[in-house]
Amino acid sequence: MRLTSDSFQHRERLPGEFAAGVRTGDGAGFGPNRNPHLRWDDVPAGTKSFALLLIDPDVPTVPEMVGKPGVEIPVDQPRCDFTHWAMVDIPADVREIAAGSCSDGVVPHGKQQPNGPAGSRQGLNDYTGWFAGDPAMRGDWQGYDGPFPPPNDLRLHRYFFRLFALDVERLDLPSRFTSADVLRALHGHVLGETAVYATYSLNPGVKG
Repeated sequence: MRLTSDSFQHRERLPGEFAAGVRTGDGAGFGPNRNPHLRWDDVPAGTKSFALLLIDPDVPTVPEMVGKPGVEIPVDQPRCDFTHWAMVDIPADVREIAAGSCSDGVVPHGKQQPNGPAGSRQGLNDYTGWFAGDPAMRGDWQGYDGPFPPPNDLRLHRYFFRLFALDVERLDLPSRFTSADVLRALHGHVLGETAVYATYSLNPGVKG
């Protein structure tokens, strides 16, 4: 399979249009948060559905440092994954997701019925946990919510779009599923996989 996008080039910067966070003067605030365009082809024979994950593997592991004045998060700090999108049961005849068709704007408490291809299901992203302690924002964050890396992070973050072609029409998942649930459920059902990634940073000193 091959996965491409009209919204960004593989290994290059994601435009701020598709991010949840953008630079606002000397700081950062919420951005347009539109999902980027995606297109795929060369699908394996026998494909009955697709699953899509968007994961940032460059998230700091010391949350107390995030956004702390006068502190910079070092490049070599250990990192962990942060899921920005988990969508499954994408019908086998779908080959494209239009920009902005699944997300357009940040919704406090999360999108409860995010848009997606007919028949698809969208799981929780990791803003669910990040905002759990914030009464103004906490909730079940479902569907696409884009990059908002710490402005004081010295590492350029990567955002991997992973698409799986599956031999089942519907994955066995709980109603409030996560990317970890998806990875467990698709085991033994993958006919093909492809991925592209974009980069993003809110630190004006980080290049690349």
